[in-house]
Amino acid sequence: MTVSTQELLLSRIRDVPDYPKPGVLFKDITPLLADPAAFTALTDALAELCVRHGATKIVGLEARGFILAAPVAVRAGIGFIPVRKAGKLPGATLSQAYELEYGTAEIEVHAEDLAAGDRVMVIDDVLATGGTAEASLELIRRAGAEVAGVAVLMELGFLAGRDRLEPALRGAPLEALITL
Repeated sequence: MTVSTQELLLSRIRDVPDYPKPGVLFKDITPLLADPAAFTALTDALAELCVRHGATKIVGLEARGFILAAPVAVRAGIGFIPVRKAGKLPGATLSQAYELEYGTAEIEVHAEDLAAGDRVMVIDDVLATGGTAEASLELIRRAGAEVAGVAVLMELGFLAGRDRLEPALRGAPLEALITL
């Protein structure tokens, strides 16, 4: 990805102070999504990472990961699989609980959507503390698939998600287009 692409993406991310609570500086990607040139550049950059790392499927993490991962899957010519919050998928699922700052949460995937031989790239908008991404890696492996890597638009380095995720990656790459 070129510096100009990175600058374009960063210029379309809006800072929203004190959202969702006082003291938090929220990174809003809706201006990026509304700009066809920026959204295309993002889609192309993530698709290139999927191809480079040999992904055969893409997992998008609820909710903004869906928005990014679906067009990337189309662009890369590979399948898209949503990882949802617990209770949102019909039929047989695999679920994985994970720790949040205050409490726990759970994500699910359709058990039949991943299989041995699949190389799966996880895509999300932000790597913050790494909990959801870490749980998704466990789900992928429990389904019998291999992790091709994790790719995110933004990594919030000050939250140390990379450190938390590193052991779960087991050598697979973690690619952040922008690190803040």
